[in-house]
Amino acid sequence: MAHIHLEDGSFTLFWVIVWWAIALAIIGGALYLLRRQRKPDNRRITIAAFCTAAAFVLFQVDIPIAGGVHISLTPLIGILTGPVIGLFIVFITNIFSAAIGHGGWTMIGANTLVNIAEVLIAYGIWRGLKPFIENIFFRAGAATLSGLILGNFVMMGIIVLSGIQGVNQSMEQILTGLFLIAAVNTAVAVIEALITGLVVSYIGKMRPDLLET
Repeated sequence: MAHIHLEDGSFTLFWVIVWWAIALAIIGGALYLLRRQRKPDNRRITIAAFCTAAAFVLFQVDIPIAGGVHISLTPLIGILTGPVIGLFIVFITNIFSAAIGHGGWTMIGANTLVNIAEVLIAYGIWRGLKPFIENIFFRAGAATLSGLILGNFVMMGIIVLSGIQGVNQSMEQILTGLFLIAAVNTAVAVIEALITGLVVSYIGKMRPDLLET
């Protein structure tokens, strides 16, 4: 999955505020939508709690590839909880992660936007392919892979726009490094797509009601 592993001070204050403001605006919109619901969906809230705990744990487990990568479950979060609750899950997970040193506090806004993109894209693909692909495994896998790959592009765009303070590299060198990271993340995304496909297939057999919005 895509995650900006930069320390505090890597972005200028201007860009920190920009990414935080956009993230909070999206979260605020999601909160407004939740408040409009007449009755809370307790089942969805319970699933969200489990997803938050699982995502936080997996965020901290590094796979020893190219300096360390990890899976995120963001596409699975979108599939199981929907895009609105999913936004809160990734926001909370990024706060908890920053609290234990996994990414800087000033990076929470930017990282939340990256993960929000993964949740929204995966959910959109998952729902959009329903009339065309009946097989749950392939649909969940395609949604996961699409969400994670496009999440990488969001991450790259944020870094390129923000710039990295204290790095004596040309833009060409930075882009080369970002594309290498994206390539590694894409390889891991294939693994996560297989895992998500298997998990969703199992849920579809045991509790198909959990896959309905």
